[in-house]
Amino acid sequence: MPKKNTLSIGFSPCPNDTFIFYGLVHDKVECEGETFLQPQLADVEQLNNWAVEGRLDVTKLSYHALAHVLDEYCLLTTGGALGRGCGPLLITRGSKKSVASQLKTIAIPGKLTTATLLLQMYLPFPCELIEMRFDYIMGAVERGEVDAGVIIHESRFTYADHGLSCLQDLGQWWEESTGMPIPLGGIAARRSLGKQRLKAIERAIGSSVTYAFQQPDSCLSYIRSHSQELEQEVVARHIELYVNDFSLDLGDEGRAAVELFIEKGRINGALPGNEKPVFI
Repeated sequence: MPKKNTLSIGFSPCPNDTFIFYGLVHDKVECEGETFLQPQLADVEQLNNWAVEGRLDVTKLSYHALAHVLDEYCLLTTGGALGRGCGPLLITRGSKKSVASQLKTIAIPGKLTTATLLLQMYLPFPCELIEMRFDYIMGAVERGEVDAGVIIHESRFTYADHGLSCLQDLGQWWEESTGMPIPLGGIAARRSLGKQRLKAIERAIGSSVTYAFQQPDSCLSYIRSHSQELEQEVVARHIELYVNDFSLDLGDEGRAAVELFIEKGRINGALPGNEKPVFI
């Protein structure tokens, strides 16, 4: 049986997450008496589904999914992905002359991803959404299996190499519509751990981010061993885009952006209401 203060943890194999969590899972930072089991690395939609099941104590998840699990989890202010110019892209084949209203089928990287909720907010008409793993989407669009796809993670750096074009930067649409940075994914933990332990975990993740910023080369082997893209330049651009000051601490602006995103999702009818506070 795990010790009382031993916690399960999960995050994605994407470079931003492995960069952020390297220090924590390799004992480079302290967590005030807490220890972590071997991390569970999985695609973000798998993590979202595990959160719905209540499988992990501490987990990366989409802000879309967070709104569905607030009874069980609260959001930590460290370790998340939130910023400007980093949102998901709606892509299609060929030139940018296509218009969104002509689309019949769109591939999405999971029904609980932030990308899907942004798409639902953006589209003024119904469209068939087809779920597939994020790294399969570009190929499906390229082969004509779907009219378009919403891409996340490393794909935003490589889609043009596949003869694809961007119909809409959904993050840019959000920023222009709200004036806020786009909340993509965050770190949630069980409310039942209690405020003292939750704050300790939050501080430890913040320390892990700081360690990675200070010792980036020490993280590289771990990051590349899990990344879909092995090109060092792509990995570096990915980390630069998704890991920033908001990853150290959401601050007032980051908190407001998360709460607005959830509020708009509820207004849209895609998210359930909940009286539990989002944060600790």
